[in-house]
Amino acid sequence: MKLTSKTYGSTKVVILFLFTLILTAVAIRPSNANEGALIVPSGTILPVRLNSTISSTNCKPGQEITDRIMQDVPLPSGMTVRTGSKVVGHITEVVPATSTGNARISIQFDKLISSGQTVPINTNLRAIAGFMGVMEAQTPTAAPGEGDDFYALTTVQVGGDVAYGFGGPVTTSTNANDVVGKELKDGMLGQVRAKEGTKCRGVLDGNNNPQALWVFSSDACGTYGLDHISIAHAGRTAPVGVIVLSSDKKVLKISEGTAMLLRVTTIGSKA
Repeated sequence: MKLTSKTYGSTKVVILFLFTLILTAVAIRPSNANEGALIVPSGTILPVRLNSTISSTNCKPGQEITDRIMQDVPLPSGMTVRTGSKVVGHITEVVPATSTGNARISIQFDKLISSGQTVPINTNLRAIAGFMGVMEAQTPTAAPGEGDDFYALTTVQVGGDVAYGFGGPVTTSTNANDVVGKELKDGMLGQVRAKEGTKCRGVLDGNNNPQALWVFSSDACGTYGLDHISIAHAGRTAPVGVIVLSSDKKVLKISEGTAMLLRVTTIGSKA
């Protein structure tokens, strides 16, 4: 069939229209590795920063609180919980200080929002550090010289592990040959270790994959740089998932920017 100029023009318009549809479909199609259902197995560490201040004087039960994921969290499936993802929780109880008892706040983190998906989770608290502790962990132990790459300088993690710059090893504070992880630009990736003398466990439920520990040491456990504050209940045992923080001062206050290592667990998990 002989194409007239009119027919040719119409055909060209149709082809261009179809081509545009294809390009649009490609553009809006998710192109990252996080396609499919996001599964966060027991034993996964979530390094987070508190998005707002919580206090025993103004918090109420049921009040929502959120954390920001501070380092890409690799998962066994090959998927990743991206930096900037959100962990959502709520206040379950507020107990003011009395003449005979400490001020307490109970919280529970039970949702992870990442890559457009909302995933129910059960978490406990492994370690918590104040804002200044985070800043110190991100500050090199020696002042950079002219031409030095800031990311290549040595730092000390919260808890004592030594990180020898971007791409370098992370070792324990007592043995430079005892490598427990690798330093990345957004934090540390390493194996979680049990801490002697504490209830903090190492590998949980067979999840021995390297964990995203951000500014924390591989055996970081408990509170750091938070005077008068303690973890009264980490959420590992009943009531599972409920984290209770306590203060021996009149007011319990956890400031915005406080860092935490949350650990995903399932009820009945074993070390």
